[in-house]
Amino acid sequence: MQSAFNYLNEEQQQQVEQAVIDAEKQTSCEIVPVIATSSGRYDRPEDVVGLWVTIITALCLWYFFPRNSGQPGDWGGLPVMIEMILAAILLAIAFILGAIAGSRIGWLRRLFTPRIQMQDEVAARAREVFFDKRIHHTEGGTGILIYISLFEHMAVALADQSVIDKLGQPFLDQICQKLTSGLHAGNPTTTLCETIREIGNQASTSLPRATDDQNELQDVLILID
Repeated sequence: MQSAFNYLNEEQQQQVEQAVIDAEKQTSCEIVPVIATSSGRYDRPEDVVGLWVTIITALCLWYFFPRNSGQPGDWGGLPVMIEMILAAILLAIAFILGAIAGSRIGWLRRLFTPRIQMQDEVAARAREVFFDKRIHHTEGGTGILIYISLFEHMAVALADQSVIDKLGQPFLDQICQKLTSGLHAGNPTTTLCETIREIGNQASTSLPRATDDQNELQDVLILID
């Protein structure tokens, strides 16, 4: 699974941070980009994948190693109890391997995780970061969060109410759509930088930077693993 700390190299992270600095020269908004490895634990895929691997293993045992008992003149083979114990051990190993695969292979976890659950987890985690990082505590209520969650392949744009009143929720939705489209195309650095600059350009009119404006939040890209 892709880690937030390996998603962008150091030079790319600096480009994003410079985009924040440039954007905040035009507006009083405090723009905070965040990249998270995942927004939820998602235990369900581990059990589901483990169960499916167990079922497939059981079918393979039944098909490829059928038990033929009671054949005239045949006293070979293992006792029934030993065969049952070996089969149980093999099925237990299959479940464990499937659970491990379900916990570590990203596309498998996404396949067996309901999308609505991932959307809820990403939205909840974005709100948590919005408050934990004190983005909502700016003096003018001008905080904007750009939140990207790698495992779910989802992005969220959150802002203080004063920003929504000036820029409008449709603008934030447009920003979010632009983020997801660019990230899906495989251009994370360019997409993040362009999105941040677009926020700065749009907010420069309705929320211009004052002469005595203080930089209340660090102009850094926050990484959450």
